[in-house]
Amino acid sequence: MNGYDLLRSVRDGTAKLVFFDPQYRAVLDKMAYGNEGARQKGRASLPQMPEAQIARFVRQIGRVLAPSAYLVFWTDKFAIGTGGHLAVLRHHEQLQVVDLICWNKLRPGMGRRARCVSEYAVVVQKFPIRAKGLWTDRSIWDCWPEMADRSRHPHAKPHVLTERLIRATTRRGDLVVDPCAGGYGVLEACRLSGRQFLGCDLVT
Repeated sequence: MNGYDLLRSVRDGTAKLVFFDPQYRAVLDKMAYGNEGARQKGRASLPQMPEAQIARFVRQIGRVLAPSAYLVFWTDKFAIGTGGHLAVLRHHEQLQVVDLICWNKLRPGMGRRARCVSEYAVVVQKFPIRAKGLWTDRSIWDCWPEMADRSRHPHAKPHVLTERLIRATTRRGDLVVDPCAGGYGVLEACRLSGRQFLGCDLVT
């Protein structure tokens, strides 16, 4: 199912947490590494999302989030460095960046200068902004080392961090939404933590 259609089916203000991991190619196209081929065939075969489409998702995410609920928006260092993440988040006026977690993947990637070993979880909150009572785990590091299981999905995210974020920002029975679910790691974390899950992906 298309994740955008899924979001449109969710009632206003019902999600207590949304994970959004869009399949974007900005850094690959900008750098033109030219080595995707067989090495990157899993990643290259995934449906790609231009910035305008990501912005449409953000508008729907802002609508379905409950007041003071969180969005975990995954992005790369290219988007962080150029402010691309802020450009798309501006498409919903009630969303504000409140934290940033650097994920050390413990696996070096590409890079014309520094080799890329990181991705970023931009922590966004819907107004009204507050942390007390809504973020219950103060022991999550803002630089998180964890290796993901890529055998499940080319863009697999860190399972332990995902579950910790779910437990930190929601309660048992709350709704967690993942419109680009990939390998369904968020679903697994929701099962372990007793949260309700709603998600989909075009590729399974």
